[in-house]
Amino acid sequence: MPNAHPVDTDTPAEESPSPSRWRAVQPWITLLVRLSMAGILIAAAIPKALDLDQSVYAVRAYRLLPDALEPIVGVGLPFFELALAALLIFGAFTRASSIVWLVMMAGFTFGILWAWGKGYNIDCGCFGGGGDIDEDLVNYPAHLLERAGFVVLGAFLLAFPRTPLSLDAWMRGEPVRPVH
Repeated sequence: MPNAHPVDTDTPAEESPSPSRWRAVQPWITLLVRLSMAGILIAAAIPKALDLDQSVYAVRAYRLLPDALEPIVGVGLPFFELALAALLIFGAFTRASSIVWLVMMAGFTFGILWAWGKGYNIDCGCFGGGGDIDEDLVNYPAHLLERAGFVVLGAFLLAFPRTPLSLDAWMRGEPVRPVH
């Protein structure tokens, strides 16, 4: 019996990226994500590292940690951020770095929600500064939206950790730069 619905072979099917195209492009997108995350960490760390007293003050404003831990976190955080940025720049332990990034974003998100829920009027201090501010200057929804974007970056890197120009590739014995 002839086919009641003939297939129109002249009409192109809806175009979608081919798996081979994605395999060729994905590592370069991941490289961009990896370097963007490193840039964000550097932008966050440098102002804090240059004014450690302010960094401690910003941590203290959350009223979340025991008093003894506030200076340790305030002083240690910018250097931890720089170390994580270095791992991302060099592409070393990329999947583990994305997990650390996501845990940090969860902690920062919790801190923002804590401050908001407690009614504190603070600048998060994420990119320097921080501490108690005027109520009119507080914008917790914007900080949470920013964190959501950062979580998307970390989740992408967790799902697709292989990138060109990485120590991870070199440690696996693969070419540092993929050849297509």
